[in-house]
Amino acid sequence: MLDALLLAGLTEVVVTAQRRPEPLLEVAGSVSRVSPRTDGRLDLDHYAAALNTVPGVFVQRGSGQESLIAIRSPVLTGAGACGAFLLLEDGLPLRPTGFCNVNEMFEVNTSQAAAIEVLRGPASPGYGANGVHGAINVITPDVVDLDPMQVALEYGSDDFRSVRASLAGDRFALQALLRRDGGFRQNSPVNEYKWNLAFDETRDHDQVKLRLAATRLDQRTAGFVRGFEAYRDPVLRLTNPNPEAFRNAESQRASLRWIRAACDGCREEWHAILRRSQMTFLQHFLLGKPLESNDQTSARLGWQRSVPWHDALQASIGIEIEWADTALLEIQAAPTLEGTAAARAIRPAGRHYDYRTRVSGLALQAALRGDYARYGWQLGVRADGVRYGYDNRMLAGNTADDGTPCAFGGCLFSRPEDRRDEFGNLSPRLELTWKATDRHRAYLAATTGFRPPEITELYRLQRSQRVADLDSEHIRAIEVGGRYVGERGFWQVAAFDQIKRELIIRDANGFNVTGGRTTHRGLEWEWRWQLGDTWLIGSSGTLARHRYDFDAAIEGGETIVRGRDVDTAPRRLQTVMLRWLPKTNWDLTLTGSDVGAYFADAANQYRYAGHRTVSLAIGWQATPRWRMSLDLDNLTDARYADRADFAQGSWRYFPGRDRSAFFSVDWRAP
Repeated sequence: MLDALLLAGLTEVVVTAQRRPEPLLEVAGSVSRVSPRTDGRLDLDHYAAALNTVPGVFVQRGSGQESLIAIRSPVLTGAGACGAFLLLEDGLPLRPTGFCNVNEMFEVNTSQAAAIEVLRGPASPGYGANGVHGAINVITPDVVDLDPMQVALEYGSDDFRSVRASLAGDRFALQALLRRDGGFRQNSPVNEYKWNLAFDETRDHDQVKLRLAATRLDQRTAGFVRGFEAYRDPVLRLTNPNPEAFRNAESQRASLRWIRAACDGCREEWHAILRRSQMTFLQHFLLGKPLESNDQTSARLGWQRSVPWHDALQASIGIEIEWADTALLEIQAAPTLEGTAAARAIRPAGRHYDYRTRVSGLALQAALRGDYARYGWQLGVRADGVRYGYDNRMLAGNTADDGTPCAFGGCLFSRPEDRRDEFGNLSPRLELTWKATDRHRAYLAATTGFRPPEITELYRLQRSQRVADLDSEHIRAIEVGGRYVGERGFWQVAAFDQIKRELIIRDANGFNVTGGRTTHRGLEWEWRWQLGDTWLIGSSGTLARHRYDFDAAIEGGETIVRGRDVDTAPRRLQTVMLRWLPKTNWDLTLTGSDVGAYFADAANQYRYAGHRTVSLAIGWQATPRWRMSLDLDNLTDARYADRADFAQGSWRYFPGRDRSAFFSVDWRAP
């Protein structure tokens, strides 16, 4: 059993790096795979716990199921933060180009996934727009890999309850997740409902995979607690300053993948996805607390074919088209009562934004791959074009919704006239590999990534802005790394150097600032080693610097200075693991997490000291059908902040959860 656990990481087949199955040992790039535990569960109450075991990844939990992500980057916020990370299900984006959301991971069933693959570094050459810093691909299980029937009941601290169930036949499978978390802070319960339906069919050389998914989230949202080290206060950390805040969201997806062997050595794939999502939430973090409602209906269709060319060459070509119809409405129910007289005057009640945007996109890609003796190479390129058709459904300009002008220089909210915007991008990638031995690999990869401006960055303007003159963000990345897999252990290490250009931020007056640059350099590692017959140890981590490479004034009056750290960018992240299997039906895993210090503001004047947490998981396979598990999170009951931020003149935090216990009982049909 230890050997299987040990070698799973590098002998598994992954699809995220090149959009085709290949052994992880052969990948020229950094891809990590998070697999389910023995009880079939990949995460318990939040996907952050699983993703934070991956090198270079740092997911900060917000309230409920909210989160902010970093992959070889700082933790990013704002409209463009989601565009920096491409979120996928079975290799297909969860949202259309230009309409992502920083919290969209709650639209996928990670708890019952077959695996989560994380691609670190630009994903654009394979997937197109977004994925500037990386991609997260949630992989649904094949029907054949599911038990005929499985039911798991879980109960834990703070009124946590969960039911996981699945049914599987020869070709069809159904998975369901119902989860309630009462929340450790006041008035912060979360209810989630997720369903997945799978159909798999294989005939001769053809393989068809159909997936249907639906999710719903209803949560009461707890806001920041404010004041220096408020997360340490035993009373304040449990309060909710925004009991009126909420987030309701739902999504539906249908995807189809048809893979066929078109000729000897050829592989042809068609894929298609239909998507729909709706979300309504109170923006309790803004003065006036406006309500936002957004929705999208979209589709993507793609084709890819790879063929052998001469003896040692493989060529591939592909095409993808995308269409989306998106809408956003922001409305404030009552006059603004907070802030100064000027702040109140420029934030009138009524509609702030009401627009619809249609998106159309086309992409072409090609790659050539060769192998000679112990050396290999691949050169690929992808060309993407996207067009936004913006339709303003209220008065243009920065007046109130009835045309009344605001004092103090006009209303904060500015709406452009109807317009069209187009963006084109080219993203090449070069890979070189060296097979040093049958167990060693070394590689060098040079790649680029991009994201066009988000729809909200272009059309949700402020003050006297009439047109957002924005270009796509771009990143250039170079990576060198190596891997080893042996009989008793494995390791992999990678060094990266990235420069991001045309950074889009908002300044202190609410205007878009473009042309900024940031640099991202670091070292990542991951290793596992077997000690004796019952012990397994391992670690994964990152040492990195993420710095500004320009000077500017930004929101809140802060000043960016070239060479300083980007805020919320820990220089050190590390996870250590110790696993003990004293008997074949018992397992115990102790995991420690170390988050280094980081600056909480762009000016580098305020610093969060970082934190360390420990968790313990104990499993008992009572019979072949029954299994029981006990999870103890934050075992030492550390007082820490999931997120620390200095904004609007004060410290604000999302406190980390106290020590918590979760017990589960799992039954599987034979």
